[in-house]
Amino acid sequence: MKHLIILGDGMADWPVKSLGDKTLLQHARTPYMDKLAAMGRTGRLKTVADGFHPGSEVANMSVLGYDLSKVYEGRGPLEAASIGVDLKPGEMAMRCNIICIEGEHIKNHSSGHITTEEADVLVKYLQEHLGNEHVRFYTGVQYRHLLVIKGGDKRIDCTPPHDVPLKPFRPLLVKPVPGTENITVPEGDAGLTPQQTADLINDLILRSQQLLKNHPLNLERVAEGKDPANSIWPWSPGYRPKMERLSDKFPQIKRGAVISAVDLINGIGYYAGLRRLTVEGATGLYDTNYENKVAAALDALATDDFVYLHIEASDEAGHEGNVDLKLLTIENLDSRAVGPVYEAVKGWDEPVAIAVLPDHPTPCELRTHTNEPVPFLVWYPGIEPDSVQSFDEMSVREGSYGLLKEDEFINEFMGLTNYSI
Repeated sequence: MKHLIILGDGMADWPVKSLGDKTLLQHARTPYMDKLAAMGRTGRLKTVADGFHPGSEVANMSVLGYDLSKVYEGRGPLEAASIGVDLKPGEMAMRCNIICIEGEHIKNHSSGHITTEEADVLVKYLQEHLGNEHVRFYTGVQYRHLLVIKGGDKRIDCTPPHDVPLKPFRPLLVKPVPGTENITVPEGDAGLTPQQTADLINDLILRSQQLLKNHPLNLERVAEGKDPANSIWPWSPGYRPKMERLSDKFPQIKRGAVISAVDLINGIGYYAGLRRLTVEGATGLYDTNYENKVAAALDALATDDFVYLHIEASDEAGHEGNVDLKLLTIENLDSRAVGPVYEAVKGWDEPVAIAVLPDHPTPCELRTHTNEPVPFLVWYPGIEPDSVQSFDEMSVREGSYGLLKEDEFINEFMGLTNYSI
């Protein structure tokens, strides 16, 4: 049996008053997800382990069954792997957003969804003026880029910019983790202390604002009515992780693939031993090319044993607080991804097991991630269904899998354990 996970990033939500106190999954028209829920089995999954921030790196690694206490190193190293930056011992990688500052406040975490082509100009400019033998900037995708600091200490407190829209930025600058403020570096060690690392990053943030403020590209964006990309915002530091390949845990995965527009997810796939499939038109937004992603997934399933199809659109809509847009992304996931995949594979000679789930909620009301358990469904030909007839946060509470955590979901999905109804 082949295995496909379709992950709608941030798809789960809270009840919305304007929707009659229904969640978006309850309100949206999702005939295929409801069909698979009715024909399959459902439950809830705790994707954010106790003590961890509800970031997409945490949640997606949890979906794949990784023990975060052993392997978690933040987003930076995962995104480094995705864009081909081989971290050396002693190098600390950080996700580096290019954000929009308005006055003294963070207007948004994406500079109004700047394009990769525009951002590349700015990242190279920053490298030219701020980079040196200890500090290096690398272009990623859209607003998501990479900062590598030689000798940096990851014991620093950084705020994800998507968690603090419209907040003053200065109180959110980087600080050493409490208790590490007075740590010193042993004599002869070229590394930085947590305080020195925080001071360096804050200096880079403030200097980037001066450099980017009057850059021609930003002047042009402002003239066109767009948000300027006028500050960097590094966060989620870490070193190269030591992650087990999925094939080491699941011998039936002789070959697997990951499909995503997000470097973070591709980085997880790299360390998990999955090949990265690049899809033309994949944007990470509501206008992503669902059809090309589905085609890539089906092509991969013809030769591979496991495919991880990640679609970011709902998460971005949640960060914008846009209920109507998020409803559209959920319905698009159903009609343009889940439906076509199911219709294509349902008659294959070799059966395909399909799981559909979010990684975490991104409530439109809050505009950031939360750590509540997420709904999931599992279907494959011949599965004995439970009583759940629709796919949403409330219905699956009656699902036969109950509440799973840690690696219980991936073990069940890959057939290593059996739950009775």
